[in-house]
Amino acid sequence: MYYPEEVVDQVIAANDIVDVIGSYVHLKKSGSSYVGLCPFHSEKTPSFSVSPSKGVFHCFGCGEGGNVITFLMKYENDTFQEALKALADRAGIKLPEVNYSEEAKKQQQAKLTLLAINKDAATYYYRLLRSPKGRTGLSYFQKRGLTPEIMNRFGLGFADGADSDLVAFLRKKGYRDEDILTSGVAVFDEKRGLHDKFWNRVMYPIMDVTNRVIGFGGRVMGDGKPKYLNSPETPVFDKSRNLYGLNLAKRTRTGYFILCEGYMDVIAMHQAGFPMAVASLGTAFTEQQAQILRRYTKRILLDYDSDGAGVKAALRNMEILRAAGLPCRVVNMRPAKDADEFMKTLGPEEFQKRLDDAENSFLYRIRQMQTQYRMDDPASRTAFYREIAKALCGFSDEIERENYIKAVAEQYFIPVDALRREVASYDAAGGQQVQAPRMRPPVRGESPADGKKLSAAQEAARRNERLLLTWLSDDPGLYRQVRPFISPEDFGEGVYREAARRYFAILEKQLPDPLAASASGTGDAGPAAKSAAGTGPASVIAAFETPEEQQEAAELFETRIGGITDRSQKEKALQDIVFSIKDNALTQAAQNPQASGTADGGAGELKRIVEGKKLLAKIRSTQFTVRDDA
Repeated sequence: MYYPEEVVDQVIAANDIVDVIGSYVHLKKSGSSYVGLCPFHSEKTPSFSVSPSKGVFHCFGCGEGGNVITFLMKYENDTFQEALKALADRAGIKLPEVNYSEEAKKQQQAKLTLLAINKDAATYYYRLLRSPKGRTGLSYFQKRGLTPEIMNRFGLGFADGADSDLVAFLRKKGYRDEDILTSGVAVFDEKRGLHDKFWNRVMYPIMDVTNRVIGFGGRVMGDGKPKYLNSPETPVFDKSRNLYGLNLAKRTRTGYFILCEGYMDVIAMHQAGFPMAVASLGTAFTEQQAQILRRYTKRILLDYDSDGAGVKAALRNMEILRAAGLPCRVVNMRPAKDADEFMKTLGPEEFQKRLDDAENSFLYRIRQMQTQYRMDDPASRTAFYREIAKALCGFSDEIERENYIKAVAEQYFIPVDALRREVASYDAAGGQQVQAPRMRPPVRGESPADGKKLSAAQEAARRNERLLLTWLSDDPGLYRQVRPFISPEDFGEGVYREAARRYFAILEKQLPDPLAASASGTGDAGPAAKSAAGTGPASVIAAFETPEEQQEAAELFETRIGGITDRSQKEKALQDIVFSIKDNALTQAAQNPQASGTADGGAGELKRIVEGKKLLAKIRSTQFTVRDDA
């Protein structure tokens, strides 16, 4: 849902960023800010700074930054809407209601009813497991080595099913039969009517990322069929768009997830100290699930059974992950069959070693491919080498392809030049048999258009722009002095210019009373303009959509000049920054008149150059005044 800017600003202003982040990170006051160890990367010396006056956090070590909403999005892996709602609830702010049509209102209410039924059913199963009727299920979990704490964490339960006790329980709660049937916890036939779907099974509640119960998985006790039975798809349960354990794994900070096959694998991993484990929901891994994982992590470790089915699943799913832009590696589980058995026989320490040594997915694919050929037969070995060449065509990046050519050639004793020629021949003939990897997105500091890094001069210009915005956010009263010389159009395109435009607009509305400013002797904005610093930077950050843009915007308000303490030095530094920004803007306009809107003939251009030089001279003759504590 879209929320107006004023609503977002209200939520930001109502949540003290130090209080919010302080509930996750130990913060210590340092001057006007607070510092602590960054929660987004490993460090021993604090480089994580939180500015209560600006409503901004920034890590000078890894570069992460943003406002209070951004922090929750990054730390909790929440969406913008989830983070905004959490903060609104924390501050007691009621967000605007969605203006649903009557039909949409009915659908929304129906979903809420199903979620309520699922929650009550999960509670019923949970209590039954811990009652005399649940002894069979409790014994099963205990034999599998699960502790009470891990059983509680996953909300494990038991379905007795005798006399359709769950249906009777839900009816007493006031739910209609048609809603109980739609929820998937019950089925209907002419002989028995509405009755429990799950009976004599241990129950695994399936939760979405917001911890709402959306479905169930059940394992039969004994030799009944089917061994595993899952909830059908409902208006709140889509198997292809959810993953088991994601609600817990999303909080981990390892930078990777472990993708398993089943519920017990995930639970065993979490109990052993690997809470980044997730699994698909009894169906084949999907492209939608890969996209969901991409939102929460940077890479995947595949931890599948070591049997033939597990190998087949790994080969299939690594291609899905690759297409989604998620690098993956494969964990060697041998001699154990699955994760649960591995933890019991070899233990967590050995498993960590296996994670550290997980095999490159492409090399794993080639190794599995080799099993189809006889390496003692020259003809079969030649066919294998040619299949390798076809697979290598999938790498469109020349450096990446060359690295894999060398690695495979060394591992399988193939002359590297011969393999290069074979790859080139297949490539020229259009013989790619593997989907080419996604293009690498440009890293920060690169132009998305050409992938080239900024020149030294361009980077210096960007740094001056960051310094000026930081200075203005520290002392908004300076805006009155800077305003005659600098406009948002003088900033670099993209995040820099848009951030300047928005922040200058905020400062423009908070211009101080001239008499009050002159009385202060420093151009200090007074309380009115100072209040702009509190919500201004945080509001500017909130206006950007992507995490990368928000992080870049946060840095604009947290860039410092080191080693300058004397007031006169600060004033000279401010003058130099303003001069450099204007000088660079004029130079860029002269070099690219079409883009800057100055292509209006020789006379007009000459006039602009003369006016620009006069303005630069005026900057040099202006005495900027800063506060002693600025």
